[in-house]
Amino acid sequence: MYSYPDNLKSKATLWLWELRDIAIIGIGLLISVFALAQGRFFPPIVVTAVYAFLAIRFEDTSILDFIRYAVTFFFGKPQVYEWRGNQ
Repeated sequence: MYSYPDNLKSKATLWLWELRDIAIIGIGLLISVFALAQGRFFPPIVVTAVYAFLAIRFEDTSILDFIRYAVTFFFGKPQVYEWRGNQ
């Protein structure tokens, strides 16, 4: 079921994911099936399942967004504060 954005500026969603996430999950599943069929190699399907779980959107946010924001806050942008006293 395709859900049209309410405010025309938000991203389009399909079920519980954005369309970009659906494409990434589909490509990941395709690679996972090939890896599983050719060499009984399980890590790609586990990574795809974890990504699919983390990318589930609820009220315009996901766990993956929270992780990205946290990594950016703690490691990406250093917070610098300068205290100026009476001089």
